[in-house]
Amino acid sequence: MPTRTRRALVSLSLFFGTCALAGSFVNDHVNAQSANDETTVRDSLHQFTDVYSVVQDNYADKLDGDKVDKVIYDGAIPSMLHVLDPHSNFYDPKAYAQMREDQHGRYYGVGMHIQPQLGKDGVQRVVVIDTFDGSPAYKAGIRPGDAILFIDGKSADGMDSLAVSNLLKGVKGTHVGVQMLREGQDKPMTFDLVRDEIPRPSVDLAYMIKPGIGYIHVTQFMETTSHEVADALAKFGPDMTGLLIDLRGNPGGLLNEAVAMSDKFLTKGDIVVSQKGRSFQDVVYRANHGESGKKYPIVVLVNRNTASAAEIVSGALQDHDRALIVGETTFGKGLVQTVFQVAENTGLALTTYHYYTPSGRLIQRDYNGVSLYDYYYVRNDAKPADKSNLEVKQTDSGRTVYGGGGITPDEKVDSPHANGFENNLIGHSAFFNFTKHYLAHRDITKDFVVDDAVLQDFKTFLKSEKVDYSESDFTSNLQWVKANLKGELFTSQFGANAGFRAHTDDDPQIAKALTFMPEAVALEERSDKSKQTKTASLQ
Repeated sequence: MPTRTRRALVSLSLFFGTCALAGSFVNDHVNAQSANDETTVRDSLHQFTDVYSVVQDNYADKLDGDKVDKVIYDGAIPSMLHVLDPHSNFYDPKAYAQMREDQHGRYYGVGMHIQPQLGKDGVQRVVVIDTFDGSPAYKAGIRPGDAILFIDGKSADGMDSLAVSNLLKGVKGTHVGVQMLREGQDKPMTFDLVRDEIPRPSVDLAYMIKPGIGYIHVTQFMETTSHEVADALAKFGPDMTGLLIDLRGNPGGLLNEAVAMSDKFLTKGDIVVSQKGRSFQDVVYRANHGESGKKYPIVVLVNRNTASAAEIVSGALQDHDRALIVGETTFGKGLVQTVFQVAENTGLALTTYHYYTPSGRLIQRDYNGVSLYDYYYVRNDAKPADKSNLEVKQTDSGRTVYGGGGITPDEKVDSPHANGFENNLIGHSAFFNFTKHYLAHRDITKDFVVDDAVLQDFKTFLKSEKVDYSESDFTSNLQWVKANLKGELFTSQFGANAGFRAHTDDDPQIAKALTFMPEAVALEERSDKSKQTKTASLQ
């Protein structure tokens, strides 16, 4: 048997062994597998290996090399896990390394977002989408739209993003030479970059969005999240009279960081989340410290892609009446995965717990009989949800909340939906490509505004790129056009954070969320009154 095939089968055996152990080894005195169960597992494993042997010996094409890995890593293991639930997952060595990198929130490289793009000369090249503020690429003056030609003398033509990324990453302090093509430049530009640690903050934007109102955008929950939130709150200082926490699109992450973030806004001793599983002891997480200093109203902005750890924070603040939840019903992931390291730097993320909000809600969406694609991407949000079969719970002050199907916002604010004109411009990468063209001939300052002259330049560019549009479409979507032009231009000229802030300042969902700050004040007053009443009744 070839070495690679033998290695894959060993990995598979260890994987199945880990699955079996996950159900019994931690608390086998509480929930041990019976001898009959163990015999069934062994028989099933024998059947699998018998099937694999028949396939290996008789399949029309020889199973070796990458095909063996695909059979095991892309076929057998994921298929088994997805029968269990949509969130149990297997990480091959590359995916496992990426997962660990995401959890740490840092890596060593040059600090660029990149993606492939077909050039006007018909050659696919990897181009820079943006650079991380303060990174080697940012300091060197690399801009969005720059196309990578060579890396240390090796042509990058035809490479995908992963291949380019692997060449750019390396040991801290080492050099990497990058040659790039920039619109408006006669010759390629050469950069000598020194690799450095590239932090990727989970709080990528924190500023006073209005006088007295702080704004924090949390992208995911990783090892540094709670400290980043603490730093942002400290920066706002005692003059802050209200806070908007933006969790839209946050896919979750580390549970302990969600607990630590919630701790900053709750009363010491408050339950943040509870975990219940089959083979592990139930766990109740509480606020160990509680918020300190002046209390202020909080609005939390969520959408249909707010999930997992982000839902834990939203549910905790809602159940304790500490924040007004605004936006769309969240994703609905109430399962907790424990990551078991398997052989050769592979990982098994296995669902080991259900989690419950402080009021006792399990917010997991039903996945029975639903394909993975439909579970993740198809939800009929236009149809009002039927709450008749949902469990009914109450917040600390007696407000009604529901389990199942995510966190329902206190105030519904729909995400803007792109129309045909907007989709057309986005599909042509019109703003990104115009920015390359516009900044090839000039620089802008931070007091830049999108005036009539800029709009006319943009229209001329659209015609040169053969992007069809009507004048009425352009006029009716004028504010959207201006916001996207400013955001892309600021990203290219001043960095990703400046561009993101420009987009945030013109975000209609954020503007609407801010109008609910008085309701958040009323909720805070209701919560305080409820606590006083309960305290008095105990005396």
